[in-house]
Amino acid sequence: MDWIVIALIGVGTGFLAGMFGKGGSAVATPILAAVGVPPIVAVAAPLPATIPGTLVASRPYARAGMIDRDLMRWSLIFGIPATIVGAVATRWIDGSALVQATDVLIAAIGIRFLVGPAHSAEVVPDVSHRKARTVGIALGVGVVSGLLANSGGSLLAPLFILVLAMPIKQSFGTSLIVASALAIPGTMVHQLLGHLDWAVIGVYGAGSIIMAPLGARVALRTDAMRLERAYGACLAILGITFFFW
Repeated sequence: MDWIVIALIGVGTGFLAGMFGKGGSAVATPILAAVGVPPIVAVAAPLPATIPGTLVASRPYARAGMIDRDLMRWSLIFGIPATIVGAVATRWIDGSALVQATDVLIAAIGIRFLVGPAHSAEVVPDVSHRKARTVGIALGVGVVSGLLANSGGSLLAPLFILVLAMPIKQSFGTSLIVASALAIPGTMVHQLLGHLDWAVIGVYGAGSIIMAPLGARVALRTDAMRLERAYGACLAILGITFFFW
């Protein structure tokens, strides 16, 4: 394995994680596998690196007041048990079809942002049944995260925006906190199964942790409308690319 390339993958995914409120697992896994990391290690390695990386990236958002603590609390209460259920369910469920379905969903959400930004205001509007919607998002993303061994950030932030009508920067900041917690059950399962290569985790994670705060600062300084356009383009490209990978 080329350790410099692995470190650069961490740098790139860390920047994207900070800028777009996602853990980076969904992006890093296929790229790590493509450069020679054993597939099961490529699946598992980004998870533990996600935990410190997303927490570091969330700090600029927290200082800017872009963390919705009520949303974070409800997402964690229901999301963590759902992630455990999803991880256990991998014994009986083939995740390949779910991976492709998730890629299609991510691409569709990205195109939705490109066609028409969802909500660029910096104030959260009054949304009825917000708590019930939050619970639904947490349960759904939690199960998918457990099944696919990722932190769920690729789905959390866009669903916060589209379903809860949250401002984009607040959704990114809150998503980072929730994603860091949802990565913990998956990390524990992979550790028990012996899938974690701590050398890969350390090299990848170092690059990710360094660049994640920079990505967050760039996002916070970017106009919300332009950020939504860039976010939509990123999701669309990733979803389409990974579907045909």
